[in-house]
Amino acid sequence: MLCRKLNLFTEAMVAIDSSKFKAVNSRNRNFTRAKMKRRLQEIEKSLDRYFSQLDSLDRQEAPVGEDKVSRIDDKIAALKKQMRQMKALEVQMNEAPDKQISLTDPDARAMATNARSSGVVGYNAQTAVDTKHHLIVEHEVTNEGSDRSQLSNMATKTRSTLGCEELTVIADRGYFNGEEILACHEAGITTYVPKPQTSGAQAQGRFGKRDFTTIPKQMRIDVRPGNAWCGV
Repeated sequence: MLCRKLNLFTEAMVAIDSSKFKAVNSRNRNFTRAKMKRRLQEIEKSLDRYFSQLDSLDRQEAPVGEDKVSRIDDKIAALKKQMRQMKALEVQMNEAPDKQISLTDPDARAMATNARSSGVVGYNAQTAVDTKHHLIVEHEVTNEGSDRSQLSNMATKTRSTLGCEELTVIADRGYFNGEEILACHEAGITTYVPKPQTSGAQAQGRFGKRDFTTIPKQMRIDVRPGNAWCGV
């Protein structure tokens, strides 16, 4: 309200972007289907190794100390207990809408970051910033790792905060989503979002989609038995 009274938001233009914030939940206490499957396989391999050691001790002719056998039995019992706990967590995980569970902070989610082969268990904070004075106009903390479905929600909330009828929004290609852009258009919000490059042709040294232009009036289709092609 103060910023509006000081006429700091007269241009009604904002930039929307997101930041990943780490939660108190470590990655070891967050489970997805892939991570759960991998962990269960690790436990099974450990159990097989200890069972193999017991079989090897049974085949030995020389007497085996009871302490060694007892230690292996204790490790097997611990692994079986851990297996039961993981199975119980797997049930809870499959009941979650996104098939993911965090033990310390239930709302936190595993999210990919810009770093290669890296991720963070935390939150995705959406922020709308005034492009002229760089003031934060609106923000929202989400647990969705992707920005694809955040554009229209943040844009409408920002317009409500600014108290204006028209709004221009700028966002990076991570927000590109046809349905979201259409929702903004229908709400009277102008958006500028670059379309992502989905083709790997240029990375492979070939022509990309942008190198081609369709001229409908010069197009012709030749359809013959065993031959169908379109040319200019």
